Amino acid sequence: MPETLFTGISRLVTPPPGPQRGAAMRELTMWKDAALLVRDGMVAWVGAAKDAPNAEHTHDLGGAAVVPGLVDPHTHAVWAGDRLADFEARLAGVPYEDLLARGGGIRSTVRATAAASEDELARLAAPRLQALLRSGATTTEVKSGYGLDFAAEGRMLEAVREVGASFPCALVPTLLIHVPPPEEREAYVRGVCEDLIPAVAARGLATAVDVFCEREAFTVAETRTLLTAARARGLGVKLHADQFHALGGVELACGLGALSVDHLEASGEGQIQALAGSNTVATILPGVTLHLGLPAAPARRLVDAGARVAVGTDLNPGSSPLFSTSLALALAVRLNGLTPAEALTAGTVNAAAALGLTDRGALTSGQRADFLALHSADWRDLVYTLGANPVRDVFVGGRLTKENGL
Repeated sequence: MPETLFTGISRLVTPPPGPQRGAAMRELTMWKDAALLVRDGMVAWVGAAKDAPNAEHTHDLGGAAVVPGLVDPHTHAVWAGDRLADFEARLAGVPYEDLLARGGGIRSTVRATAAASEDELARLAAPRLQALLRSGATTTEVKSGYGLDFAAEGRMLEAVREVGASFPCALVPTLLIHVPPPEEREAYVRGVCEDLIPAVAARGLATAVDVFCEREAFTVAETRTLLTAARARGLGVKLHADQFHALGGVELACGLGALSVDHLEASGEGQIQALAGSNTVATILPGVTLHLGLPAAPARRLVDAGARVAVGTDLNPGSSPLFSTSLALALAVRLNGLTPAEALTAGTVNAAAALGLTDRGALTSGQRADFLALHSADWRDLVYTLGANPVRDVFVGGRLTKENGL
């Protein structure tokens, strides 16, 4: 693409590149009356407009505030069916265990997803991912996990690849080992280690493996076995942990040097200190707190202790039907106690680190030129606005995406 100088920026705000922890999450660089030079899809220069170098082309952003493109590090955007009956029943006081006994809950999603073709799954996922893109997500992680049987898990990951082939933002696929079957649990874990993970790695269908470590899912010992198999195949490792109970999943994640450990609603002081002393990113998911009424993950205490904190939507049909990455940041400010500056860092460089990426999330020389032009001249509207999209334009690699450029 041609060299382009973006001008007409009221304020350009960015964290420094790379993951930030503790108080450093509040340390943003701000330029007033700024300009941004993009060359070959990368940031070549940023600073005050009066000091800007000459460029082949210019693009006036009309006084908008500019921030880095957001990274959504935790979504389940590929599924079939719906959970609307579950939602209504839960509001009427029906316990989740009763929903499962009726064939609802996650089991209904697993049945519908396993019955869907790869093309159907891709067709269903595309508008969900487009909604995240419109909300500012220029990189989005997408998990499998609703297939349960190995062929269905493969179709889910192939659907991510199919959508990603023509999608304007980067999609990062993750193999999620979500829940064990009711019977033959030991054989299932062995099959995942010996068959599913090697097949996914050989076909390049995922960059990481995630395991749900919880009482109704996998034990700490099973999770260690599964993640060890993933590491042996060159895949990154991640965990869902402490959503309902603190079983030791956070400590396992930190001990393994996992990319991230996500949820943390049930985390206490021991887990907070373990994360503060590690490089594992603590990913919080405020959409779950809003939708299920769970206690909020202790993001304020995590930051104050010195941890690396990221924010994701957890977009899924059962516990977080949240289709906006920028709204996830706004909820993290209100529900989890992050400041606006911490939320921006959590949704950019720290979210990228949760995916093992260090080339995006900051608008500094040498980083990917993924950025957002807001409707507002004040960047804080990104986390202030509720019910309307604060994002006017989404640029990926310096190019205006069609979703926001019509």
